[in-house]
Amino acid sequence: MRWLVVLVATIVAVSLAWPWLARLGLGRLPGDITVTRKGQTYQIPITTTVLLSIFLSLVLRAFGR
Repeated sequence: MRWLVVLVATIVAVSLAWPWLARLGLGRLPGDITVTRKGQTYQIPITTTVLLSIFLSLVLRAFGR
């Protein structure tokens, strides 16, 4: 259950930080979904979110949280 809360929080954080992350090249990884309908673009960064979650988990473990 705890991993689900962490996953949802990470998805929200990545979605809010999306404009800055796109400049770094994230969001164009295999597994990231982009949908364009009626002139609007929706992006679902599944792979990017998983990679950032793993990275943040490793950083937090390294600092002994």
